[in-house]
Amino acid sequence: MSDDTAGAPGRTDQVHDVREFFGSRAHDWDARFPDDGPAYRAGVAALELRASDRVLDAGCGTGRALPALRAAVGAGGTVLGADLTPEMLAAAVRAGRERLAPLLLADVHRLPLPDAALDAVFAAGLLSHLGDAGTGLTELARVVRPGGRLALFHPVGRAALAARKGRPITPDDIRAEPHLRPLLARTGWDLVRYVDEDACYLALAVRQGA
Repeated sequence: MSDDTAGAPGRTDQVHDVREFFGSRAHDWDARFPDDGPAYRAGVAALELRASDRVLDAGCGTGRALPALRAAVGAGGTVLGADLTPEMLAAAVRAGRERLAPLLLADVHRLPLPDAALDAVFAAGLLSHLGDAGTGLTELARVVRPGGRLALFHPVGRAALAARKGRPITPDDIRAEPHLRPLLARTGWDLVRYVDEDACYLALAVRQGA
């Protein structure tokens, strides 16, 4: 695994905060959300991956999407998992998911991948944890070929997630369609499907330039 994180002071602080938050929760992360499997499989299915496709699980955490991603692309496809938190990747290894995909200790703002290296990106719960969403989405666009796909996913919708945390949805929520659509357009993506229901959040986008 490689660790290629941005070195600017502000970004360094953000990296530390994300790692601290998820690192302390990694040991029982899967046990806290035991019923998310079907939602993850449905989110992966929305990408309409083909055999031999190259796909990244960006912010893969403990790798809950990796089985579905591997099944979708088959033995001839490429699946990568990237996460900022060593403890999350260690939990993925304990669960045996490193057998499904190489795991990279990497910052989504600065991925160790060539331009247009991927056909698709799956990103579960990532958007709200990006220090700079514009930079992160632009970086994901860089590593995806024109016409490739991006799925921004969460196993529950915004309202259900806010209720779980005991707070209302904020008007400036970046995941809301009126905010997300122009952000994606500025960063190399066209939003083609948007679902925000109690049982699922999914924003499906296509890489511009096809």
